[in-house]
Amino acid sequence: MGASERRRAVLEVLCQRRQDTRESLAHEFGVSLRTISNDIDELSRTYPIITIRGKYGGGIKVLDGYRLDRKYLNPAQQHLLKRLAKTLSGQDRDIMESILRDFALKNEDGM
Repeated sequence: MGASERRRAVLEVLCQRRQDTRESLAHEFGVSLRTISNDIDELSRTYPIITIRGKYGGGIKVLDGYRLDRKYLNPAQQHLLKRLAKTLSGQDRDIMESILRDFALKNEDGM
């Protein structure tokens, strides 16, 4: 398995489990802690993966609500739609807000 295939598999595992540890992932994929750390660093550049420090509660987490099989607005798209929503009223504004609710990726604060 090459690096890109392994990273995709790691992402799929994280999306399914929602949280895991570097140690567990390294063991599961038969790679070193350094390799899995590099994989997580690379994945976190594109996907909403958060690393959590801590002896027992630490690890790697996928942002709540994120699903791999769903399309999301990128930050620029989300910002533009929020600006445009302010200029709308009535049903048009309701529709725009529903688009933002359904397709904007929520951050840790739920925003």
